[in-house]
Amino acid sequence: MRNLVWRAVFLVMAIAIASPAIAQETGADAAADLAKKLSNPVASLISVPLQYNYDANYGQNDKGSRSVLNIQPVWPFSLGENWNLITRTIVPIVSQSDLPPGTDKSGLGDILQSFFFSPKKPVGGWILAAGPVVLYPTASDDVLGGGKWCAGPTVLALKQGGPWTFGLLANHVASFAGDDVRADISATFVQPFVSYVTKKKTTFGLNTESTYDWKGEQWSVPVNLTVAQLVKAGKMPLSLMAGVRYWADSPENGPEGLGFRAAVTFLFPK
Repeated sequence: MRNLVWRAVFLVMAIAIASPAIAQETGADAAADLAKKLSNPVASLISVPLQYNYDANYGQNDKGSRSVLNIQPVWPFSLGENWNLITRTIVPIVSQSDLPPGTDKSGLGDILQSFFFSPKKPVGGWILAAGPVVLYPTASDDVLGGGKWCAGPTVLALKQGGPWTFGLLANHVASFAGDDVRADISATFVQPFVSYVTKKKTTFGLNTESTYDWKGEQWSVPVNLTVAQLVKAGKMPLSLMAGVRYWADSPENGPEGLGFRAAVTFLFPK
């Protein structure tokens, strides 16, 4: 685990050190616009992030671990002159060890899909969005998902000024159908975030991805620190990101200590 975390730290440092040379590969205006759009979850930009997360120290003996590759396509649709619909989908590919103890499982998790309706113009300087969110019971194994159909509302509010972006993303899902023998689900997700884009188009981000389980009456609170940089693969712009996380709170037998995150985002600007 320590080696994996240190690798993530070194990758963060390498991206930051390499940023001056990398920034020269993209036009300044285009890179600045893309960097700001990347900080906006409901930007009118087609993107496909591949986000890898690793966490450890699960269970009473702290031997459990979990890796998740989230495939997260974002697709905007224009709804006339004033509104956009932005779909954000999270398809998790999960691999976990000793969860439960002595059990190793890999496969598809439950898919989460959000539908944001957003005005094309900011409202009082704020970018606002709201709509429904649906959790589909797509897990390929019982231990990789909840076995319930869930739905609820999702909202977003953010503001961008100069190099700064700050805001809040939240949703709540509650089960309404599914496997009768599985536990009901009622969970609230809250993600406050802030990011800063340097003149070299390096983006430093800080957020929490907190979830409150109303049935189990317990919090999961990972705090994420990330750094991202725009590059080009041929003519395609990409964003490379790496970061570390600290579990400030987690359920009983949940992850503890440090984890890490790395991602590549394929961008398709208009």
